[in-house]
Amino acid sequence: MTMARSSDPSASGPSTHSRPTPAKGAKSADGTRRPDDHFDAGEESVENPKLGFVGTLRFAWRQLTSMRTALFLLLLLAIAAVPGSLVPQRSSDPNGVTQYQADNPDLFPVIDALQGFDVYTSVWFSAIYLLLFVSLIGCVLPRTAHHWRAMKARPPRTPARLGRFENFETRLIQGDDTEAAVARAEKLLKSRRYRTERYGNSISAERGYLRETGNLIFHGSLIGVLIAVALGGLLGYNGQKVVVEGEPFVNYVGGYDSFTRGRLVTDEALVPYRLGLDKLDVSYEDQNQNAVGAPLDYTASLTVTEPDGSQRPAQIRVNEPLREDGTDVYLLGNGYAPRITVRNPEGDVVFSGAIPFLPQDPQLTSIGVVKVPDGLPEQLGMIGFFYPTATTLSSGALASSFPDARDPVVSFSAYTGDLGLDTGVPKSVYSLDVGDLTQIAGPNSPSKGLVLRPGETVDIPDGMGTVSFDGVSRFASLEIHHDPARDWVLVFAILLLAGLLASLFVPRRRVWIKVVGAEDGGLRVEYAGLARSDDPQLGQAVIDLADAHGTPTPADPASSDSAATGSGPSARL
Repeated sequence: MTMARSSDPSASGPSTHSRPTPAKGAKSADGTRRPDDHFDAGEESVENPKLGFVGTLRFAWRQLTSMRTALFLLLLLAIAAVPGSLVPQRSSDPNGVTQYQADNPDLFPVIDALQGFDVYTSVWFSAIYLLLFVSLIGCVLPRTAHHWRAMKARPPRTPARLGRFENFETRLIQGDDTEAAVARAEKLLKSRRYRTERYGNSISAERGYLRETGNLIFHGSLIGVLIAVALGGLLGYNGQKVVVEGEPFVNYVGGYDSFTRGRLVTDEALVPYRLGLDKLDVSYEDQNQNAVGAPLDYTASLTVTEPDGSQRPAQIRVNEPLREDGTDVYLLGNGYAPRITVRNPEGDVVFSGAIPFLPQDPQLTSIGVVKVPDGLPEQLGMIGFFYPTATTLSSGALASSFPDARDPVVSFSAYTGDLGLDTGVPKSVYSLDVGDLTQIAGPNSPSKGLVLRPGETVDIPDGMGTVSFDGVSRFASLEIHHDPARDWVLVFAILLLAGLLASLFVPRRRVWIKVVGAEDGGLRVEYAGLARSDDPQLGQAVIDLADAHGTPTPADPASSDSAATGSGPSARL
């Protein structure tokens, strides 16, 4: 039964909107003609929908987890790391921070307030780091779920008109039936690693999901690198120690000269193994006149004592660290440690030991400090220079002509007074503040400097006692590094590179093969391809697929129609 529509507006129920329909060609209040469907905003205001609290959170989350935001945060993180290379950091160079404060007393408080000396643990750097971490997770997880569903789904149905595709080919096959041609097409596509699905007399195939897989592996590995680096910072530690030949080093917090630990590292986390430096062998170039004195090789021979008491020999060379109980022990540098003995006027030994002297030039001219706080009439401080192969310049000053200890000489300038060791403030063993001290030997003093060769003893002025140069030992500067996440960083870095290569070089494409009957009893086969990303080889791939499946013939009326309409620029007759 057909119902007639009433012409009475009131009979049709409530109106869908209250705005009256303007008359055709009606004029507005200002006399300007408007189209029939024109709506004057002045007649009825339009209100935008309100997001609300939940909608605002959803919008913020979508913005944060967009790939554009992730890339921006990654760039921002790289920029935020720049200040860490411009000023010294407390975590890696605390002495440099102290020196920066002394050199820039006005600028230091400003930078310190902005956490410029603790960049990598600052609030703002951590905020960028965490936002990037959340953004990447929010990007990767939904895409992973979508990619998984796409891989499990069937290839889409074959389009009805393949001739519309740019990459289109036709072939005419004689002496073959439809079922055999379709089966052969499916077998050919599978041999070329396509996922296939049959729809009637056609095959729909696709490949290249490895491209998106590689993209997800790339971003997932980036998250893995961030997590590994964070765990390494929390659970790792790094320390430096100067070890003199014949002296031991035990791996505990108090045994280091400088020590930096992660937030979760306790004193008990360090494995208490023991390293004893037996000998440090250094060879120098002495044949090539253009490189005399250049170091050729460093080898530190050690005895490693395990926590259970067992011992084994070991060696450390440049770029060949010692791996011990989860730590890497590196050889960073070396130098000389003159063995000095100081006696009081009665001949009693008040100080004796090997003092590491820090190298100052390629010839290993070195400087060191001896501090004797007790046992003498006054506290004694001496600043010494060590010359491995001493030579006297025309000015009368000493210098070293070769870095090896062929003719070692040590000279001291002596000072008396309060060394500041009783104030409770830590003092560097490599420096001596002479501002409040009295110089008793050396330049600008009544007595000359104290110059000694191995085995010699000289008197300290003012009857303070004597100082002896007993011999020379070498020292090695070791760095002990523990990073439990190091191997994971390597694994994720390799996966990151592999995923990037896959996402760049694996094409994603779909191809179709449709078998249709021909007027002369043969089979006309259509081939088409569609690129899901940049794929300049798709056209040739379709041609190769057509050549492998069907033999081209000189006449194919059906395909000529497609060519005439411009639907397939690569269609062959």
